[in-house]
Amino acid sequence: MAVWAVAFALFVAFVGVPTSDPLTAFGWLWLATIAWRNYQPWRTHLLFLRDWLPVVLLLVFYNLSRGAADKLFDPHVYFMIHFDEALFGGHVPTIWLQQHLYQPGRVQWWEIVVTLVYISHFLTVPTVAVVLWLRNREMSYRFMRRWITLSLAGLVTYFLYPAAPPWYAWQHGALKEQVYRISSNGFEAIGLHSAGNTLNALQADQSNPVAAMPSLHTAYAMMAVAFFLPMVRKRWWPLLLAYPLAMTFTLVYTGEHYVADVLVGWIYVAAVFAGVGWAERRWARRTGRLSS
Repeated sequence: MAVWAVAFALFVAFVGVPTSDPLTAFGWLWLATIAWRNYQPWRTHLLFLRDWLPVVLLLVFYNLSRGAADKLFDPHVYFMIHFDEALFGGHVPTIWLQQHLYQPGRVQWWEIVVTLVYISHFLTVPTVAVVLWLRNREMSYRFMRRWITLSLAGLVTYFLYPAAPPWYAWQHGALKEQVYRISSNGFEAIGLHSAGNTLNALQADQSNPVAAMPSLHTAYAMMAVAFFLPMVRKRWWPLLLAYPLAMTFTLVYTGEHYVADVLVGWIYVAAVFAGVGWAERRWARRTGRLSS
């Protein structure tokens, strides 16, 4: 694991965080499982390929189709602005936060934290899924079913309801006050220039600029936490929920999402958990009847 950690750190330093290519991220995760259980025979390691390859192919399809999701309809811009203004007394939280916290040309210490929280979106859910796969295969399948369903639900919404984020709205004149897109600012302060360049290239060239609602960044963060809430004591819930709340602050502050996008993302998580849970219970009853 030490060898893997050093190799991954060097990859991040010189190439960047593997955010844009699910196959690259999948390769690093597979190597991590091999390093963690290097004593296992190869047929055991190949089980990871069998279980995860369909997931990775679905994520590749998601990435490719998400970039084309803004071709059908004109992007919606004003609903999210008006919703946030109604919720916050006439203020758009992104503009308010940047006016009070952001200083152009200077990286504040909290922007390093913000960048790390933002980039965790690309690593947290796959890492949780892999750890579950190593420890409890059936639980990992339950987690991945929710992950894939949430991703596909978001993708369908991006096709049907393209929604512009705050930085896009300002660039196209819908917001009068300037909105800076600063999610990668922290990389410069900690010397990970390649990681920042990789993220900027992903945002500029490979992502759909009007795939803001629902916010899958905050939806993934909430999903990763909500999956474990029934398994832990309630006194630990505030600690777990701090992660999706930190992601929410990050997305709103950096100009990536409105609060409206975040709330819709949480609604999607609740709907996916309810729907997938119902399907799992129905399947269990059906297979139970068939086996009896």
